[in-house]
Amino acid sequence: MKVHLGLIPLLFCCLWLIVIDSSFAYSQEPLHVRIDPMISDRTGGSVSERSSDAEFLRRISLDLSGGLPTANEARAFFEDAKADKRSMLIDRLLADERYALRMTDAFNIMLIERRSKHEEWLKFLRSSFVSNKPWDTIVREILSPDADNEADRGAAFFYTSRLEHYGQNPPDVPGLVRDVGRMFLGVDVQCAQCHDHLFVEDYKQVDYQGLYAFVGNTVLRQDVKFPAIGENPLLKKVAFKSVFEEEEKMTGPRLPFGLEIEIPEQKKGEEYSIPPDKKTKSPGILKFSPIRELSESLTRSDRPEFSRNIANRLWWMMMGRGLVDPLDLHHSGNPASHPELLDLLARELVEHKFDIKWMLRELTLTETYQRSGIQPADAVDPPLPVSYRTALERPLSAEQWFTTLREATGGSTIEAKTLTEWKDRFDKVFANPPKEPEISVAPTVKAALFLSNDRVVLSWFERQKGNLVDRLCKEENQSAMIDEAYLSLLTRMPTEEERTVVEQFLTQSKGTREKAIGQMTWALAASTEFFVNH
Repeated sequence: MKVHLGLIPLLFCCLWLIVIDSSFAYSQEPLHVRIDPMISDRTGGSVSERSSDAEFLRRISLDLSGGLPTANEARAFFEDAKADKRSMLIDRLLADERYALRMTDAFNIMLIERRSKHEEWLKFLRSSFVSNKPWDTIVREILSPDADNEADRGAAFFYTSRLEHYGQNPPDVPGLVRDVGRMFLGVDVQCAQCHDHLFVEDYKQVDYQGLYAFVGNTVLRQDVKFPAIGENPLLKKVAFKSVFEEEEKMTGPRLPFGLEIEIPEQKKGEEYSIPPDKKTKSPGILKFSPIRELSESLTRSDRPEFSRNIANRLWWMMMGRGLVDPLDLHHSGNPASHPELLDLLARELVEHKFDIKWMLRELTLTETYQRSGIQPADAVDPPLPVSYRTALERPLSAEQWFTTLREATGGSTIEAKTLTEWKDRFDKVFANPPKEPEISVAPTVKAALFLSNDRVVLSWFERQKGNLVDRLCKEENQSAMIDEAYLSLLTRMPTEEERTVVEQFLTQSKGTREKAIGQMTWALAASTEFFVNH
């Protein structure tokens, strides 16, 4: 077949349009559809089957609402035959008011690491997640808090929780410098304070000192009762010297791997647009505010460290392991397990205006998230976590422990005024120590003794009007009663072997049926299965 030469440019044009059109179609595919091939192409073996409805329901409920579904909600989900029931459930949970409470708990643990608590800070987080405030906006409000904005002024607690005096110790400014890098850029420059990092080639002393120049002049405000900070003027660059070298160096405010921000020339006494007031102890407002510069430059959409850090943390929150692990050690010597995927997640977050709720929806819709925690049948050894071949079990946080145990047993008789006190008790028993990243939680003897001996907790497994044990005692059909107990506490039906064991236990406990039911529910709640998300 002969082709007229004049048609060749037209053919090339048509081919190019086809390529563009196919590329455009691919880019329009939902993010969750694009994620799964990027994981499956690098698994290195077979993957686990899709999770059962019971496993998925428990996992998604804990991840997005921080609690468990009721037995009736579980039955309704299992009986629902609609093909899209999982995506519908995800949307319902994201729209539920408990979503904001769950995110408040999760980000409070992540950003404050249980140093202390403040209602203004929790109020700021709750309102941010209720309104689905973009992550870059949240971070700008944290890094440059506005004390005159009552709705968001609690954001300053990120600073004040680190600048508080503990005994005779000075404010932990080095810790603040470190945490700004860790939490918002995924870069831990702590070991670069006195010299270039000894083990991470990318982290230089100037990276630490540049961050210090942003926040080193922040001070606690004494004129208000809510969390608030002021700033002393930054008039010159920060001088520093490596302990290994004699040469003195200087830097102005500078983000890791970024460019130095010029400090404007200011005459003494003219640093403030609103000067400090000695009578009211108001700190005034600086013309050149380093923390304002920090909040604007760090959250820029073209700042790859910022978008990749939050993408990695959201992936960890849903999948149980970060694409970069540890979460705060992004550097060339510790690349992401799936670098193209991390770049994709970061780009999509930027394109979607740092919409956290949108990203969580896309992640939970993936087959990667919805895999079973039971390893593939042909796996000789448990798949490595980095492969994501099998869903990773994740322990409940102290907040999830309290919510699930109280709601599932009906132990809601705790008065509202003592709820905070009880949450604090669970924190002390089940949470990690203060200032320690809560990436993993391990069972402890303290927790076991608490569940076995605390009088109030044990009372939740005694018959009280309307609680779980009361409902079970009223159920005359023993098989139905066992189903109700398993659905309420483990979000699944019992196996036949489990049913037989429980029936034998209850039969042997004739005359003390009520007590035996309480013991049975306690055993389920104290099990390893209750301690994890699926």
